Amino acid sequence: MAGYDEYAAAVRQLSARIREGERGAAAEAERRRALRAGVDQLGQRLAAQEQRLDQLGAAAGLPPVTAADLGPAADQAVGSGSAAGPGVAAAADPEGDPAVALTQARRLVDEADRLGGQAEALARRPALLPTWSPTARAVAVYVSCAAAGALAMLALVVANGSGLVDGVTLGALTCAGLPLISFVTGWLVLGRWGRPALAGADASRFAPLGFVICALLLPTAYCVVLLLVRFLG
Repeated sequence: MAGYDEYAAAVRQLSARIREGERGAAAEAERRRALRAGVDQLGQRLAAQEQRLDQLGAAAGLPPVTAADLGPAADQAVGSGSAAGPGVAAAADPEGDPAVALTQARRLVDEADRLGGQAEALARRPALLPTWSPTARAVAVYVSCAAAGALAMLALVVANGSGLVDGVTLGALTCAGLPLISFVTGWLVLGRWGRPALAGADASRFAPLGFVICALLLPTAYCVVLLLVRFLG
């Protein structure tokens, strides 16, 4: 009976070790599945980031970034990404923890998402008065151009008083020429510096509003100057 008892104890011990090994194998398989899922998710996020960066670069007129531009590190990263899958644990650094590396990679991707969002927000802003609303920006540009036209009109008034410019030319430039030049200048400025780099963002130049501002401001300024000249004269 003593031999049988020893045999039964050995069987029980072996069975316990087998079950422990099965549980360990199941846990390792689950860990590998989780790692594979995490790698696949990061790969999808990186692909989406690359596509979005290409779109932003194209909108800004920049050439797309290729692996050749990044150097050997990019080739190594591409090779590691293509090898990710069932052998992710085996491909990892044996001296490191793949789960820790995956967590660090996820943190870097999150940071890249944050920086990409900031870059996209900046791309939606024009270079000229970026914090202003589109309407306020357009009004400021057209008023500034009209004010420059008013200064040119004052110079013409002085030239008219000196006999260098006749009254017909002064009237034509004040009522038509200078307002049109001011409007076209403002329209071009908004098109060059008031347009966001990102395609699809608000790029309206508010042409009707600008035409009204320039068409009304300059003749009004001319009338005010005439009244002042007559009053002071």
